[in-house]
Amino acid sequence: MKSTSNDTYNTQNKILTIPNMLSFFRLCLIPVIMWLYCVEDNYLWAGIVLIVSGITDTVDGFVARHFHMTSDLGKVLDPVADKLTQAAMLFCLLTRFPLMILPLGIMVLKEFFMGVTGLMVIQKTGKVFGADWHGKVTTWLLYAMMILHVFWYNIPAALSRVLIAACVVMMLISLVLYGRHNLKALREDRKPE
Repeated sequence: MKSTSNDTYNTQNKILTIPNMLSFFRLCLIPVIMWLYCVEDNYLWAGIVLIVSGITDTVDGFVARHFHMTSDLGKVLDPVADKLTQAAMLFCLLTRFPLMILPLGIMVLKEFFMGVTGLMVIQKTGKVFGADWHGKVTTWLLYAMMILHVFWYNIPAALSRVLIAACVVMMLISLVLYGRHNLKALREDRKPE
């Protein structure tokens, strides 16, 4: 039974994998969600498509881990598909719920910071880090909050504010933890061997 570093290299550099195709599919669903919500005012179908997108996100992570289909492209494409889907849905919800500007603004700030520090980590160390537990919790919380706002047309204002606040707090926690992780990786790389 042979196992070489070349096998790992080939696995990491694969492009046409099931998880990557699912991530690309999620990217294709973004304009569909926006069109259904903002143009057609069809909140039911916008919510259904959002749920399908969330399910494919879970499936692609499961397949990548359990069938050894992780790749460097997937580690980048998966979170990009997630964040663009979330940002698009928050933008749609902003047309009816003005407080959605808070999670949307924090998301833009967080992703800009994470993008810059993440690229620096890749450049300095050659490592591409996957999502941590707090990133997954944030994603699930955001999806739950968005789905409730999409399907519950007359959601009480107090409940809406609580859900938005919970997402904002979790996003800030995730930003701090990811930032600390990336900055630590950069500091360790600078240490003399």
